[in-house]
Order: sequence, then structure tokens, then C-alpha cells
Amino acid sequence: MRDSLKVWFLASEVVPFAKTGGLADVAGSLPASLKDLGVDVSVGLPFYRMTKNGNYKTEEVLNGLEVPLGEAKRRGEVLKTSTQDGIPVYLFRQEDFFDRSGLYGTAQGDYPDNFERFTYFSRAALLFAKETGLRFDVVHCHDWQTGLIPAYLKTLYRTDPFFSDAASVITVHNLGYQGVFPAEKLPTSGLPASEFRPEGVEYWGKISLLKAGIVYSDAITTVSPRYSQEIQTPEFGLGMEGIFQKRSADLYGILNGADYDTWDPAIDPHIKAGYTFSDTKNKKECKVDLVNELGLDRRFVDRPVLGMISRLAAQKGCDLLVQIAQDIVQLDAGLVILGAGEETYQKFLVKLGREYPDSMAVRIGFDETLAHRIMAGADMLLVPSRYEPCGLTQIYALRYGTVPIVRATGGLDDTIEQFAPGSGQGTGFKFVDYEAKAFLEKIQEAVSLFEDNTTWMRLVTNGMKCDFSWERSAREYVSLYEKVKQAIKNKSEVRNDRRRE
Repeated sequence: MRDSLKVWFLASEVVPFAKTGGLADVAGSLPASLKDLGVDVSVGLPFYRMTKNGNYKTEEVLNGLEVPLGEAKRRGEVLKTSTQDGIPVYLFRQEDFFDRSGLYGTAQGDYPDNFERFTYFSRAALLFAKETGLRFDVVHCHDWQTGLIPAYLKTLYRTDPFFSDAASVITVHNLGYQGVFPAEKLPTSGLPASEFRPEGVEYWGKISLLKAGIVYSDAITTVSPRYSQEIQTPEFGLGMEGIFQKRSADLYGILNGADYDTWDPAIDPHIKAGYTFSDTKNKKECKVDLVNELGLDRRFVDRPVLGMISRLAAQKGCDLLVQIAQDIVQLDAGLVILGAGEETYQKFLVKLGREYPDSMAVRIGFDETLAHRIMAGADMLLVPSRYEPCGLTQIYALRYGTVPIVRATGGLDDTIEQFAPGSGQGTGFKFVDYEAKAFLEKIQEAVSLFEDNTTWMRLVTNGMKCDFSWERSAREYVSLYEKVKQAIKNKSEVRNDRRRE
């Protein structure tokens, strides 16, 4: 029965309590859809300074939780709050570890004790569940920060009756972050020394917490079907392709959903005027507002405006963008960029923006309101990623009638269909080869089509009608939870039969 399914949902960041990226959006949205399907879901994350500053209403539910870190123990507390949907959220407070300005580090780099910080969180989450009787059928872990949890269930707590029937699932949101640490930190985790081996947590002479999650979990998911295939290849596997190949029978690609409560032009409070696919006239008003706000030449009210909302990094295709930015301006198209990241790209784009102030606007940093206004006011959204596990901006762009121009990789390939003017089918533009020339050609194709208003509006409407809401993805997760739960039950029955024999 689905209503009996209990899930302990653990992530290092969850909207609205703490966020640095897309992981937080997923961890904040998926539990609500699981609850709608009858799942009894509880969420856990660290109690960061960012969370504390949010002034959420909390109550202390456990004081003096002792968590082993090697031969030492760290004490902490667990606070409880809830989401707007009434889902219980447990916040793990350990001020030495989590009362800091950043979640994982500062501009100077990662915190040097991240291994200890997230070992604490992982072990604390299991100890808290046992101490308070928070039973679960499945623990759903996310990325390297929770990778030790499946390892603990298969080693330290394998014979503990409280955990004996618990299954684990880990979701890989971005393989680029693998949680790699020196081998000498292994004793801190409490894992037996025997687990430091190629079939365990050892990774090229070091420890990878992500690998731990992949090796010991009962199932692995990625955030798009295409990405689950790509990470089994040398090009995208980043050294872990062999591990994924070995576990391919337990590897599932489940596409992320979109939070249409936040990203929907019909109800968006950040934009000048609301609109829908059946009445798009106010999108032009949003474009006028964007052109005025960013100081672009007034001619761009009628010319195409291209937007990019992104981390400014090589993974996001910024090396391609800087090669063709001037070519875009030569197409008499406006270019609007919002993001922050690698200093090289930031400096280049800011300098270029100063050279072409009438055609180009660059804003360094992240501005939630401006992000929504760009999404509503631009005609096209650029997402030229080198690789993209899922991507959400292209999904949001579809709903806003802002046509995506993407590289055909990962979730970008899964969510965008190349437009065919002859049939009128498709939702955007895709290029395959990771080359500036291929990217520019697709932009030229889109700018050319923009001149044909009837065909362009057909393309816009196609995208706005797409539905990438969380329900479909949540159903896939529920099916997977039930599958791993049944597998654990079957193994338990076999062990019991052997004992009786």
C-alpha cells in the first residue's frame, strides 16, 4: 500500500531553508508531490546559519544527540519545523560545523572539514531516527554529502533490527561533485578499514563519498534519462563510468519536475504583467519592461532579445558564449546575461557589455526578481552546456514562452524537441557538437525564424503547453521506492528461512 510507504528524505540543501543550486529546488519540491501520492515523507538537512537567518518557527525535539566521529563524539540538537505543505522537516544543529557563512565553503574554496561535517550529518540522521523511533522503509539520499548513509546501512547497522528492513536510494544530481577526501580520514567515518577497497569507498587511493553512495545503495537515480546513459561513458562518466556500468541494472533516470507554483507567468509576482499560452499579449509588455530596466536600445522591443541565466562556468558553455557574443550583437539581437562564477568569464562579459551598452546587459550575481523578468521578457534562452544532468531553466523558459536554444546533452536533450517549421512540431533549437560554430548557427536559425511571427508564435505556444510538473516524476520515484522495499523484504525472508533451516 502506498499510504504505508515511509521515506526519510535527506539532503544537504532544501528550499526554502538552504540553497546554493538545483539540488535545493528538487529537495524542496519533490517531497510535496510524494505526499500527494500518499507517501509518509520526512525531510532532514543541516541547520545552517542561512537557515537560522530565515527565522523559521522551530521546536527542539532532541537535545544532546551524540554522534561518533572516529574516537571522539560531537553533540548536537535536532529541531523540527515543517513545509507549507505540512511535511515535517528536521534540522540538525551542530554550530561548530554548520553555523558558517556558506554551506560548503567560501569564495576561497571548500571548507577543509567538509568530510567531518557531512559525516556528522549522515550518521546523525540515522541515529536520530533510531532514538526517536522515526521508522522508514526507504532513505532517499542526495549527492556526495549523504553518500555515507547507504554505506552505514550495509555495514555498521546491517544487523541492527531497527534498520534491517530499510532500503536506500541515492540521486546523483551532478557527477562533477564527487566528495573526494584523503584516505586517512576513513577512521572518522567509523566504517571498517575493510571497506577501503575498489569495491567499497576507495577511489584512486582516496575516499569518494559519492562512490560510497553508488556502491552501497539499493538503487541509483539521475535527474534525467539521458544523463543516466551518458555517465556510463568515458566522456561524461568523469572516471566513474565503470562503477555505473557495473550497477547499470540498478540505475534509473528520472527527469526532474518544475515548480510551477514559483515559475508560471500566469501568477508570477515578479513580472510586469501575467500571461498564458492562450493569451500571450502581455509577454510583449514584459519585454518592454526588461528593455527599459536594463537600458537596452528601444529597437529591441521589436528585435529578438536573448537571455542567459546561469552559473558562469565552463560546464555551462560559457567558453562557447564568449567566442560568439560579438557575433550575436552583429545579428542585431539583444543579449542579456545574469549570473556569477569564474572570474575570467565575468570580466570578459562585463567588458563586452561596456563596449555594447545599447545591445548587451550583463549583471553579475544572482537576483531572483531579475531572473524572473529575464525569463518573461526575453524571446530566447541560451543553455549551451557542455553537460547538463537535467537543467531547469530550459523547462521554466518553455512555460514563459521563451524559446530555448540548447546543446543536446543530458536533460536538455530529454526536454527540448528541435522545431521543424514544416510540421510546426517542436519546442526549441538544439545543437549537437560542442563547438561555438554549431551554437552560433542555431542562434542564427532562431533569429531568422523570429521574423516569421506566425511560425514563431506556433513555436512559443508549443513550449507553453508542455507540462513538466512533479507528479509524473514523483510516481516514478514511488514505483522505485516500492521496488527496493520489496527487494529488501525478499532478502529478509530468505535470511529468516535459512535461520529456521
